[in-house]
Amino acid sequence: MTKFFGFVMCAVLLSGSVPAQAQERIYRCGNEYTNAVPAGQKNNCKLISGGNVTVIQKQTFTGTAKTTGVSPAREGAPRVELSEQRARDADARQILQTELQKIAARQEELTKTYNNGEPEKIGIESRNHQKYLDRVAALKSEMDRNESDMAGVQRELDRLNAQARSSGSK
Repeated sequence: MTKFFGFVMCAVLLSGSVPAQAQERIYRCGNEYTNAVPAGQKNNCKLISGGNVTVIQKQTFTGTAKTTGVSPAREGAPRVELSEQRARDADARQILQTELQKIAARQEELTKTYNNGEPEKIGIESRNHQKYLDRVAALKSEMDRNESDMAGVQRELDRLNAQARSSGSK
């Protein structure tokens, strides 16, 4: 009985280690994973060790998006009346113009404060020149950022105006 028990235990132990041995060697050859190294790529392939490799196949899309030229997200989207869209565009244009005016006013204020790189010293800056230099650099940075914001809002206004001209001609 003990021989049979020993044989069963040995079989159980060996069967537990079989899945680990059943895994074949996997090599990475560039972006390709394979378990058989091609003869010409022996030097380019590296053995992958530790862990399993999961390969996900590239998905190909077929359907209405390619054939009709309409994106799937827009197919079921509700249509907006032309007059309502024009009102929305006018509102957006007005908001952008107001924003541009605010940014331009801020830029003018910053330019006066900056005073061509020589703003007036305030507080402790007369005794601590580094604080003054830090404030001048911060002012210059804020002016550059503000100028960039103005350019972005202006581009958006130009885009809206171009859309209005193109939809008005249709």
